[in-house]
Amino acid sequence: MQRHVLSVLVENEPGVLSRVVGLFSSRGFNIDSLNVAPALEDGVSHMTITTYGDSMILEQIMKQLHKIVSVIKVMDFADVPAVEREMMFLKIQAEGVMRGEILRTVEIFRCKVIDVSPNEMTIEATGDHEKLEAIISLFQRFGIKELIRTGSLVMRRSKRAD
Repeated sequence: MQRHVLSVLVENEPGVLSRVVGLFSSRGFNIDSLNVAPALEDGVSHMTITTYGDSMILEQIMKQLHKIVSVIKVMDFADVPAVEREMMFLKIQAEGVMRGEILRTVEIFRCKVIDVSPNEMTIEATGDHEKLEAIISLFQRFGIKELIRTGSLVMRRSKRAD
């Protein structure tokens, strides 16, 4: 199954989110992550939807999305040069000698320690999907007590002069 990150520009009005999510569920597609926030233009919101699935079904979903009156623009970033980032917080068991090793790992991945107690650390990490998966994998040996992620944000890369 291919990973798809969709960018959906919508009019910011009641019920739009419900209609978009309903479209996915009615086709048997799961939404892996969903971000919704105001866009640059007043009265417009930007949705970033991450899902996994068959390209043919996703094509049908995109056609159906275009039929929703409140949807302004839909784009699949599966094959588009783009910048993608997520953010997550990890609360990690951090006692004694493990603290130094945790701090070295934090530095290697350019994370930030945002909260500390005598036996825990909370780490903030930002990066693409694969980087965050790698961070989770490395920190599991210390004991992850809690994890929270934002899901993806994506934007087309700027055209570069050749």
